[in-house]
Amino acid sequence: MKYVLMMHTPRGSSDYQHPAWTPEDWEAHLAHFGRLNAELVERGEMVGVVALTPPSQATLVRAGGPGMPVETDGPFPETKEFLAGYWMVDVESVERAYEIAGIASAAPGPGGTPLRMPIEVRQLMGTTAPGL
Repeated sequence: MKYVLMMHTPRGSSDYQHPAWTPEDWEAHLAHFGRLNAELVERGEMVGVVALTPPSQATLVRAGGPGMPVETDGPFPETKEFLAGYWMVDVESVERAYEIAGIASAAPGPGGTPLRMPIEVRQLMGTTAPGL
């Protein structure tokens, strides 16, 4: 079964909080995800992993009627968190997807304290487009 595990992260004074972290804390944070990704690849569960640019670099597009779409840099919902990235995994059970989400959620933050970031787990529906 395929699942998407979406990592939501709290906003900082800019988009991300990590610019205020020490270099050592940031390296430990990235190493945690490196280990998780390597394990998923080794187990044959990794379908893909994507880190997203921050909301300040996002563009909202809506159909503008006939012709070209309408692009804006907002308005975006006022939130304390935003989607920072996601994993797509192919696992035997939803319990395994939850286990992976728990590992991702425990990524260390400042001082090595687990961040306990919310990871939204959703099963992928239907089939993919031909050729994918």
